[in-house]
Amino acid sequence: MIALNNYSRLNQIKRQYYNYLKYCRFIFYNLAALMDKFESIKAFTQVVTAGGFAAAARKIGLSRSAVNKLVINLENELGVQLLNRSTRRVSPTDTGLAFYQRCASILADLEEAELAVSQLQEEPKGTLKINAPMSFGTLHLAPAVADFMLQHPNLQVQLTLNDRFVDPIEEGFDITVRIAEPPDSATLIVHPLVPVRRVLCAAPTYLQGRGVPKHPTELRNHACLHYGYLATGNQWKLRGSDREYAVPISNVLCSNNGEVLREAARKGLGIALLPTFIVGSDLQQGTLETLLLDYHPPDISVCVIYPINRHLSAKIRLFTDFLRERFGSQSYWELVR
Repeated sequence: MIALNNYSRLNQIKRQYYNYLKYCRFIFYNLAALMDKFESIKAFTQVVTAGGFAAAARKIGLSRSAVNKLVINLENELGVQLLNRSTRRVSPTDTGLAFYQRCASILADLEEAELAVSQLQEEPKGTLKINAPMSFGTLHLAPAVADFMLQHPNLQVQLTLNDRFVDPIEEGFDITVRIAEPPDSATLIVHPLVPVRRVLCAAPTYLQGRGVPKHPTELRNHACLHYGYLATGNQWKLRGSDREYAVPISNVLCSNNGEVLREAARKGLGIALLPTFIVGSDLQQGTLETLLLDYHPPDISVCVIYPINRHLSAKIRLFTDFLRERFGSQSYWELVR
């Protein structure tokens, strides 16, 4: 009887052991499949972010064919086409774009968790790459960046200033400060910080010689100082109480830098359409006068822009919050109305 009980007990232990092995095999195979899917998702996200397989392969450290295989496996498993492929560029399908946005958010959350573990949340480290327009950068962003660095001495900053359109993903910027209408983008997060007011202005000496325009259409008869990167081309758009006017202008000076136009306006060379963060002090001192107060150009803002997969980065979050507090809802350069 004792031998029979021992034999039954042994069989019970064997069954438990075999069940345990089956469970381990199940976990192993499912974990391996999960890791493969995770690698495929990372590869797909990099392809969309970089705009191609070759650039994604360099970023990940794999061959182009390996990245392509990972994405194909993901498409086969999901049963949908995620990418439109051509010889020049790869772009996401509508389904692929929706999937990319979710995946990028998940990967950013994982990156944030790793940062928290390494205690980077409390004190950011590494390099913060910033791009900004020239005039706003020199007049307002430069002192703000210096103050931000004093608060975070372990952070290195690379600040690049230019007035051309910049693709922050393609050119590798962590954060871009842009003066424009807030763009609508599926791959970028946009934070409008503060409205930017633009005014038509001229020096008193110019107005004494050429007269003060009373209506937008009269600008055709004046010397105009034109910003070369306006989306409206060689027109100034102004909205009044009745309608919007698109006025063709005759520019005696065209420049891609607002401070150049400001100096020309101060010397009486013509009428300029400039933001108050450039000409605010001149308006306050009377060296420039505001014109056509009942007509206003389209609204623009100071915007902070960064790739969607960095939305939880500590250094980006801290810098965005710093700029929001620095400039506030009513900018300090708004000296005159």
